[in-house]
Amino acid sequence: MLKTKLGTESYMAPEIHQRQPYQGHVVDLFAAAIILFIMYSGHPPFQRASPQDQHFKLLAMNRADLFWKAHSRNKAAGFYTEEFKDLITNMLQLIPTHRLSLADVVGHPWMQGQIATEADVQSEFANRFSKIKANAEAEQEQKAAQKAARANRTGAVHRSGNVTYMSGPEGQEESKEFV
Repeated sequence: MLKTKLGTESYMAPEIHQRQPYQGHVVDLFAAAIILFIMYSGHPPFQRASPQDQHFKLLAMNRADLFWKAHSRNKAAGFYTEEFKDLITNMLQLIPTHRLSLADVVGHPWMQGQIATEADVQSEFANRFSKIKANAEAEQEQKAAQKAARANRTGAVHRSGNVTYMSGPEGQEESKEFV
């Protein structure tokens, strides 16, 4: 049994937070469930695995139905399959001996479902990269337009050698030579 409080707080099993002795492989599977949830959902299942956390409390009180209802609010209907909910619920049990073992996780029906091919993954990443790149370019263009608008409103100052050009709001230009 281990006793060291080690790792990132939001991924720690409740027994680590409670400073109870724990088995490494059991708390690692708990953390793996949190990571899987994040990968699937885009956000963590809870802030901290303690009965004070509003979302973890639902799992600890055997109210997984309310836990999933809360997490399904901003998701499309059927986003979480029953198999996924069962897997995560059983990997995140409060009592370590009630959690699934590695063999149970590997043999779970959700783990036997369809998997993406290498081509599917590459295509998805290429699509995401294109969207990110397009968003970054649009953001740069917007910033440049805002900068130009500010310059037109307040008047711009440009220096060339020992001559300073100042343009006002209507675009009138005035130059001054400094010696």
